Amino acid sequence: MPQYSFEIIFVNDGSKDGSISEIEKIADTDQNVRYIDFSRNFGKEVATTAGINFCKGDAAIMIDSDLQHPIELIPEFIKKWEAGSEVVIGVRKVNKSDGFVKKIGSYLFYKIINRISDVRIIPNATDFRLVDRNVIDEFNRFTETNRMTRALIDWLGFRRAYIYFDARKRVNGTASYNFTMLFKLAMRSFVSLSLLPLMVAGYLGVTITIISGVAGFYIMLGKYFFHTPFASTFSDSESLAILIVFLVGMILISIGLLAVYVANIHREVINRPMYVIRKKKI
Repeated sequence: MPQYSFEIIFVNDGSKDGSISEIEKIADTDQNVRYIDFSRNFGKEVATTAGINFCKGDAAIMIDSDLQHPIELIPEFIKKWEAGSEVVIGVRKVNKSDGFVKKIGSYLFYKIINRISDVRIIPNATDFRLVDRNVIDEFNRFTETNRMTRALIDWLGFRRAYIYFDARKRVNGTASYNFTMLFKLAMRSFVSLSLLPLMVAGYLGVTITIISGVAGFYIMLGKYFFHTPFASTFSDSESLAILIVFLVGMILISIGLLAVYVANIHREVINRPMYVIRKKKI
């Protein structure tokens, strides 16, 4: 596509395998290549954010470095952008490297997030996407450090188009996102995109109050007034112990949910920089 000038920005997210040396060699011989070298690993979402922060073009295309995203589709992304789409999203049809557990986890994540969030997230949508300069400028206004990049772009709205593709196998290396990291990303997404987890504590409190009140009233009437066989089997200490254990468990769950939000508030309030750059060529 000779009608377009371009730049390629590599974001080295604290790798220790000599990647930055190879990137510097390429940048020294190719004036279109730029790079950002983090002082340590800050995570994929922050690395993607840095690339968006520093890009200068009328549009930007995000792509992973594991070569699973088919770069020959880039002209299709640009054609849809030329036709008026401000966000062109790559949606993965098949990923041969995904195991059964990851597929099930992904399915549940999208089901839950689309139930509790005001933002509709397309299942299997990827970070392989094109964003217009207007989208980039609005995205750069976000300040939260706990983020899921593609969810924030979806939150912005704008006109969208979709391109479906089959993911390829990794050429080199292994995926760094293990189950624990994916679970943490899912939890951060739930917290940042929905207040429902926080509200669940209140819903649980109301539900427990109703259930325990009805159960206690039934046992009291059945045992002391109507002498029903089932209610009479409960001693006073047993009834109290069951009730206390149940309520303590619910209180701990509620405290845990509140702690997630308090931790998120703490990270935002201290206002640390999202990333630290060791060196760059931009």
